[in-house]
Amino acid sequence: MSLFLNALPEIMTIIGLFLALLLCGIGSAKGALMIGQAAAALISEHPDRFGQSLVLQMMSASQGLYGFIVAFLIFMKFDVGMGFMDALRCFSAGSLMGIAGWITADKQSILATAGIQILAKQPEHSTKGVLYSAMIETYAIFAFVISVLIVL
Repeated sequence: MSLFLNALPEIMTIIGLFLALLLCGIGSAKGALMIGQAAAALISEHPDRFGQSLVLQMMSASQGLYGFIVAFLIFMKFDVGMGFMDALRCFSAGSLMGIAGWITADKQSILATAGIQILAKQPEHSTKGVLYSAMIETYAIFAFVISVLIVL
């Protein structure tokens, strides 16, 4: 039991890193898949709209990038024998980014898929779909900034 307690800060840090990378990656991958399916259907009818649909598909991918950066910062802080408070900061930053990244990527993909529908019916209004999706992005950015500040 004492071995576990002695290793607890390192374990917490690794779990924080894991949560940031895994949860953001799951949300981004699911979102890219969902939007990509809708975009592929659109491109089969209107190949000239590829560039506009790609912008919408990339919207939910940003959370994966944010999770990677936070995980990398946590990795750089990792040290055998690190203190409990440093480990708690790493765990908190990783969990915040992981959970917020997963949820925002999931919700953003729903809006971006609706944006693909706008692009299919009224391509001149496709920017509106991007803006709807970008509103969710602000919450991912908030979580990213706070996570980075916690780690640093």
